[in-house]
Amino acid sequence: MTTVLIVDDQPLQRMGFRLVLENQADMTVVGEAAHGAEAVRMTAAQSPDVVLMDVRMQGMDGIEATHRIAASGSRSRVLILTTFDLDEYAYAGLRAGASGFLLKDALPTELISGIRAVATGDAVVAPSLTRRLLTRFAPHFPGPEPHGPHQDTRLARLTDREREVLIAIANGCTNHEIAERLVLAESTVKTHIGRILAKVEARDRVQAVIFAYDTGLVRPA
Repeated sequence: MTTVLIVDDQPLQRMGFRLVLENQADMTVVGEAAHGAEAVRMTAAQSPDVVLMDVRMQGMDGIEATHRIAASGSRSRVLILTTFDLDEYAYAGLRAGASGFLLKDALPTELISGIRAVATGDAVVAPSLTRRLLTRFAPHFPGPEPHGPHQDTRLARLTDREREVLIAIANGCTNHEIAERLVLAESTVKTHIGRILAKVEARDRVQAVIFAYDTGLVRPA
């Protein structure tokens, strides 16, 4: 059973999410929060599998709440909600520690699939959206130290093949595309990704992409 905390300052929006989620046999809503501070408190108390986090709320917004939840070491994973016109919020949310983002107008089936993916440790960012997000915001990443991409000791933990896979991930490739590019089985690609996440201490695929840009392993096009 996947437990979910719904965070949104609109009561009707929370009710709509609850109706969709509680219609699933494998999900249960453990609570609702109307602002970020309440979300942080309830996450600490309830420890839900997934926090469905709105961004724009009165008081503490969803970005700050996400940062505090991630920084606390909570096992809960955050799924940010955003709109097409506010990519910067998705970027900020991912940097704050979210495991992905969905658009506010996502279909119920997309919402359900996204929550299930995040709950199992995957990241909810479609490759096309990853490319769009990185194209727009990669120039704003802090970039590597002057000594180059080997400055971060975590990079030294990766094998040459794992670096190739990480670079492909950072370029927005799907597992299938990586398998074709590197002539590997998809199951092997998944194994490599799991090892990469452990070695670079990333929570999920999205955080691994950010790591690749932060360390200079991948540069903006």
